[in-house]
Amino acid sequence: MNNNWFEEWFDSKYYHILYQHRDYAEAQLFMDNLVAYLGIAPRSTIWDLACGKGRHSIYLAEKGFDVTGTDLSVQSITAAREFEQQYLSFFQHDMRDGFRINYFDYIFNLFTSFGYFDNEKHDLKVLKNVAKSLKNNGIFVMDFLNVHHVAAHLVAEETKVLSDVKFHITRNITDGYIVKNISFEAEGRQHQHQEKVRAFSRDELTRLFTKAGLAVNTIFGDYQLNEFDPQQSPRLILTSC
Repeated sequence: MNNNWFEEWFDSKYYHILYQHRDYAEAQLFMDNLVAYLGIAPRSTIWDLACGKGRHSIYLAEKGFDVTGTDLSVQSITAAREFEQQYLSFFQHDMRDGFRINYFDYIFNLFTSFGYFDNEKHDLKVLKNVAKSLKNNGIFVMDFLNVHHVAAHLVAEETKVLSDVKFHITRNITDGYIVKNISFEAEGRQHQHQEKVRAFSRDELTRLFTKAGLAVNTIFGDYQLNEFDPQQSPRLILTSC
């Protein structure tokens, strides 16, 4: 299995078929709550790091902010660029590479877009890049999964039929990673892909943040910004500067 599974899978049309029903209302509610909590001023610069097709970026720009979205997937960025305007731009970019030093008021890394790498030094490099790209007193927000909640609610196996493609999905937690195996038949052949995300706990992420020079300020447990509960919260949302 390709260790850099995200390079191929995120740029596959079948990835976008499988995840075609993203919850835009939930994403917008989260952004509304986050903007209100942080008190983000109009035309503040925001970097949506690993933006996908830009659902958060587009909404943030509509709310009056100067937004830059980046993602590794060429296909996602191509789709997102259809929405570009004066205060919204998109770029193909690897999060392990530096980007616009001392430039952003806020950097958002949303919807579990972290922990993809086999070596933790790459995860740390991402966070160090974030620290370098923030202005003085800038704020970083990471929206990650809560591994304890995932483990308690893991669906080990399921089948989904989307756009006439039958996806067979299995899930497990092994060797410190949450692993999803996806198999399906399309265009006359069998396809197999794997998603593999490091099962970082709150303490592990806090340790990485500290090593990158990012101080954790607050931790929330859901998109309503309720207090984090290690056993009950569906999300692990950290704000840092």
